[in-house]
Amino acid sequence: MDIDVTPKSGAAAWLLTDLLGRPMGHVAEEPAGEFRIHPAGQALLTMKTMKCGPFKTLDDALAEIELFTRGTCRRVLGGDPPDGEA
Repeated sequence: MDIDVTPKSGAAAWLLTDLLGRPMGHVAEEPAGEFRIHPAGQALLTMKTMKCGPFKTLDDALAEIELFTRGTCRRVLGGDPPDGEA
């Protein structure tokens, strides 16, 4: 499952969406220097037993998602999706 990773405007968080635009959760830096994965929607079942954090870097968190989903996390430039999905 390939996932787009989009920075969330005004927050130390990145939105996760599948290639059909469905929300898959987000990765948040909380507290500073610790990244945690928060699965949602279609990803709840897929990522059920996955380690969700803490990770030292965003790349470490995305690598865990890629390992578990056997897909690719692609960083997308820009902020929140236009219709405010989160």
